[in-house]
Amino acid sequence: MTAHPELTWRLGAEDDLADITVSAAGNAAVTPEWAWQGATGRGVRVCVVDSGVDRDHPLLAPVQATHAVVTGPGGKAVVRESDAADTCGHGTACAGIIRSIAPECELHSVQVLGAGFSGTGDAFVTGLRWAIEQGFDVVSLSLSTNRRHLAEPLRELGDLAYFRRTVLVASAHNLPVESFPWRFSSVISVGSHAGADPGLILYNPRPPVEFFAHGSDVEVAWPGGGRTRCTGNSFATPHVAAHCALILSKHPGLTPFQVKTVLYLTAQNVRKLDDGER
Repeated sequence: MTAHPELTWRLGAEDDLADITVSAAGNAAVTPEWAWQGATGRGVRVCVVDSGVDRDHPLLAPVQATHAVVTGPGGKAVVRESDAADTCGHGTACAGIIRSIAPECELHSVQVLGAGFSGTGDAFVTGLRWAIEQGFDVVSLSLSTNRRHLAEPLRELGDLAYFRRTVLVASAHNLPVESFPWRFSSVISVGSHAGADPGLILYNPRPPVEFFAHGSDVEVAWPGGGRTRCTGNSFATPHVAAHCALILSKHPGLTPFQVKTVLYLTAQNVRKLDDGER
């Protein structure tokens, strides 16, 4: 038996796609064509929990609403409608990816990060809770925390999203460290592969990461109307979030479990078994 290294946070160019190819005895009718062909995201509400967005950027417009976590009465973190600019570009980049794939989705933003990617655990939890309570169909979360005291609150929010039928798509950390909430089974966790195809989604048969998407040298929107190129799991995550929006646009009413199953059955490295092979 040949020993293979464990695949964890990302799929490098040196990794063999055949090494993660799996066979699935599932519904053969669940194909990419069935799942999202012809869908535009229309009717699906997506929220990017990040550093805010440049709502006037031509690659994002229209942005339906922007909010931010601010300090409220008594020093408590609260969410308020806000026209504040993107503090570091990260949110604009992620939102632009979603808009490019699901051009007719409703796009919303809640700012939980400040300049230099600074932020507090309280703001993170408050912003994510608010997004879930608004009933968004998809929440794209390209950030995580390794603070252990936040693990349980984030686990509870992951469960809340799952049972309220909000698909929470969370980025794995770029380094092989334990962080949250992407490690929770209630969310769809995403790492990056080295391919250039924005439509290529791969299933990872050896978790913790569940799916890989385009996250290497990705052209993204940048505040001020510009563009730049970025690499990392952060930019793979909105690719998967956008595909979730397409799936829900074409098949409204699917649960997070069903959406994750569709992603699995349509991943390029998942080979459908014929009846005679089962």
